[in-house]
Amino acid sequence: MTTKTSLIKGSTIENEFSEFENFFHAILQSDDPVLSPILEYIIQKNGKHMRPMFILLSAKIFGEISKKTYTAASSIEIMHTASLIHDDVVDESEKRRGSFSVNAVWKNKTAVLVGDFLMSVGLSINMEGPYIKFIDLLTNAFKQMSEGEIIQLSKSRKLDIDFDSYFDIIYKKTAVLFATSLAIGAASVTEDQNIIDNMYDIGKNIGIAFQIKDDIFDYSIHQDIGKPTGNDLKEKKITLPMLYILDRSTEIEKKKIINTIAKENQNEEKIQELISLVIDNGGLDYATEQMNKYKNRAISQIKSLPDSPSKTDMIKLVEYVTDRKK
Repeated sequence: MTTKTSLIKGSTIENEFSEFENFFHAILQSDDPVLSPILEYIIQKNGKHMRPMFILLSAKIFGEISKKTYTAASSIEIMHTASLIHDDVVDESEKRRGSFSVNAVWKNKTAVLVGDFLMSVGLSINMEGPYIKFIDLLTNAFKQMSEGEIIQLSKSRKLDIDFDSYFDIIYKKTAVLFATSLAIGAASVTEDQNIIDNMYDIGKNIGIAFQIKDDIFDYSIHQDIGKPTGNDLKEKKITLPMLYILDRSTEIEKKKIINTIAKENQNEEKIQELISLVIDNGGLDYATEQMNKYKNRAISQIKSLPDSPSKTDMIKLVEYVTDRKK
C-alpha cells in the first residue's frame, strides 16, 4: 500500500472516503481571483488524507458516518494543511511532497496568510451545526501544535534537546492531530466521553509512531539522490536517532557533534558523516524499536475495541504508518 488509492481500495470506508473528498474539495472553493488558484494548487498537491481515513474508521467502529463526520474530517485535514504551510515558511522549505511549497510559489507573506485563512475555515465550518465538542478538540490541537512549533524552533537554535523535549515536541507537532482525529471521529457518532478519550490515547500512540518513522526517513537512502537527505540536521533539528548517539557519547564527542550541527549544517560531507555515525552506532535500530513500541501499543488498544471490519482496517492503517516507504 503506497498510494491513497491502494490504502482505501476495498476498505470498509471506500465509498465514504469518496464522499469526504467531495465534501473537502467543495469547502476549499473560492471566487476570489487571488485565493482560488492557491487553493486549487493545494488540493492538487494534497497528500494521502491519512488523518481523515482514521476519522472515518473511528466513526464507523462506533456508529454511522454522517455529515458531522465529514465536517470533522474536513476540519482536521484543513488544519493539517495549514500547519504544513506554516511549517514550510518557518523552515524556509521550497519543496513539499516533491513539488514546490506554497511559500516557494507565492512567497512567505501570502503563504502565512493562506495558512491563517485555512485555520479559520477549519474552525468556522463547525459553527454551522451543533459541533461544540469538535471546537473544543480542534482548538486544543491548534494550541498544542503552535506550542510544539515554538519549542522546536527554540531547541533548534540552542541545540539543547533531550528525550523528554523530543517526545513533547512530536506529541504537540504531530501526534496531537492523530489523537484529535480518532477522538473527533468517535465524537461524530457518540457522546460517550470514555470512548472519545480512549480513541484520543490510541491516536496519540499512532502519531508518535508516525513521527518517529518520518525521523528515520531522514537517515535512510533517498530514491532520487541515492543517499540520505539529512534535511533535519541541515535545519538543526536533532531527532531520536541522533539523540540516541548523543546520549551515549562522551562530553568531548557530544560537543564535537553539536558543533558540527551548529556551524557546518550546510556542509554536505559533514552531514553525511553524521548520518553514518548514527547508522553505524545503532541510532536507527533504537528509533525503530521505539517506533514499534508505540505502534504495538496502539494496535493492542485497537484490538480491545468492538469487533468490526473497520477495526481490522484501522489496524492495517496503523501498520502502514510504520511500513510506508515515504
